[in-house]
Amino acid sequence: MQFHHHGYVSTDPRVQPAAGIGLDRPADLPDEVDVLIVGSGPAGMIAAAQLAQFPDVNVRIIERRPGRLEIGQADGIQARSVETFQAFGFAERITAEAYRITEMAFWGPDPEDPARIVKTSAPEDDPTGISEFPHLIVNQARALDYFAEAARNAPGRVTPDYGYEFRGLEVAQEGGHPVRVTVARTAGDRTGEERVIRAKYVIGADGARSGVRAAIGCTLAGQSANHAWGVMDVLAVTDFPDIRTKCAIQSSTGGNILLIPREGGYLFRMYVDLGEVPEDDHGRVRQTPMEEVIRRANAIIAPYTLDVRNIAWSSIYEVGHRITDRFDDVKPDERGTRTPRVFITGDACHTHSAKAGQGMNVSMQDGFNIGWKLGHVLDGRAPESLLDTYSLERQVVAQNLIDFDKEWSTLMAKPASELGSPQEVAEFYTRTMEFPAGFMTEYAPSQIVAEARHQELATGFPVGKRFKSARVVKVADTNPVQLGHFHTADGRYRLYAFADRPAAGEASAMTALAEWLEQSPDSPIRVHTPEGRDSSAIIDVKAVYQQGHHDFHLGQVPDAFKPVVGPFELVNLENVYATLPDDDIFDIRGISRDGAIVVVRPDQYVGAVLPLTATDELAEYFRGALLPAVRQPA
Repeated sequence: MQFHHHGYVSTDPRVQPAAGIGLDRPADLPDEVDVLIVGSGPAGMIAAAQLAQFPDVNVRIIERRPGRLEIGQADGIQARSVETFQAFGFAERITAEAYRITEMAFWGPDPEDPARIVKTSAPEDDPTGISEFPHLIVNQARALDYFAEAARNAPGRVTPDYGYEFRGLEVAQEGGHPVRVTVARTAGDRTGEERVIRAKYVIGADGARSGVRAAIGCTLAGQSANHAWGVMDVLAVTDFPDIRTKCAIQSSTGGNILLIPREGGYLFRMYVDLGEVPEDDHGRVRQTPMEEVIRRANAIIAPYTLDVRNIAWSSIYEVGHRITDRFDDVKPDERGTRTPRVFITGDACHTHSAKAGQGMNVSMQDGFNIGWKLGHVLDGRAPESLLDTYSLERQVVAQNLIDFDKEWSTLMAKPASELGSPQEVAEFYTRTMEFPAGFMTEYAPSQIVAEARHQELATGFPVGKRFKSARVVKVADTNPVQLGHFHTADGRYRLYAFADRPAAGEASAMTALAEWLEQSPDSPIRVHTPEGRDSSAIIDVKAVYQQGHHDFHLGQVPDAFKPVVGPFELVNLENVYATLPDDDIFDIRGISRDGAIVVVRPDQYVGAVLPLTATDELAEYFRGALLPAVRQPA
């Protein structure tokens, strides 16, 4: 964490100085806003936290509840999400209070006595080290609390407007605030009172029964439901030995349980199989009493028993796999002719079972994706065409998720007698773990994802996939650190310059790149950084040398990698890194010894891999991603 560059800070450095809208943010919901977010779930809150980093963007988030969520529905936090929490500054704190999954136990019928269950395997959760971050279990409400804190402490000082319900919207073809949104009070003395909010853009993060989705004419298509599950968060006494381990339990009778230990050491969640749902059920299965769910759970875990003492939260739900045809208000025949004005995220545009633990995780990536893109467009950094990439990128991810979840939830619901082997479920879990961990997303080429023509220069950083961190040494203070942990959710691009063989200060492609970044009129730093802003305000350039930190000193490093920041024009010395002798990032991430440029988008996905000498291609990439900065007339 870096601070003091704007003056001495004696208070919590996580609270950034207020700026722009945040200096005098109205307490009441105004009549006009830049962005109106509907719903304060995972997608809505991360979008708000991201947009709060753009202090000149007037963003409000409405929620029909009268206050914060107290008991969350989701609880699985995949490693990709923890990486995202790191970007927003709270990974360490939420990890400290969460339950950490290190392995998953699989239980099935005892071959000697099928009426009893026995443990069949317990594979590691992350045997290949796909991320330095863990797989966590924590109440969704706590994740939302941390995002709310991040939004409140950001320059824009965004806080939810509770007690407002979305009633409808209309999109005009012209005007500065073309989206007219009707909302109504749901709490307080003015309950039921309607009013109209005019917005430039709207994000619908209002769940599976989304009113925003309906208002823009999108419908969920696919299989609505065919299998029911009872879910309960309980405090109980049991002799089941793996009660504090994540488990998939399959009985000989066809009943199944997914067991999820919860944070705090005592609470745990059970997803209990309630079987196939007849087409003419008409929702009757949702009336199943919890006593019946507990009875079925005891039947499945026999010979063990479960004595439930308290139910903290429970629900009955039917598995559905559905997705909308688009994630914004632009119809296919209109694409490219007008700017999207309304976007839908999370359960509003894709629904699936909870078995793969993906609902909250994928929803957060939806919100992260559209958040920075709206920030760039409204801040004047990027063209409006950037907004078309949201639906194009996230719809593919959602479809891949649904395809995976169909296979996983079907396998989970199979009677043990129908499995090919007792290890089939465990083997599928191990074979596919990269997908549920959140690391299979790979965005296609676009204005912010270059063609992978030079991928061989950095094979460990696939273009279109998330930037996978690795350890380096920060030269300024000699501390070993994770390189990716400094990519905070501040809306900036990162340009990682991995040096060629010569050391700092010697003639090299790295030195020539630094000179070009500083001096060339085509340098993206010069082209896209507004006057009066720090040179690193839009693109944060970091240098990684092949040598150890004792083999050169900061005085030999070009100034392009030591930006001047803040009103006192201080020099940032913390963007220069060296390799660890026994943990060399060049070897670990397959980086060429001739060097490479790796451009990373604000949401941590790799936008381009280029040679150090490819300055024309680098300039071209940023001309597509960013607008030229407005210059004051001489």
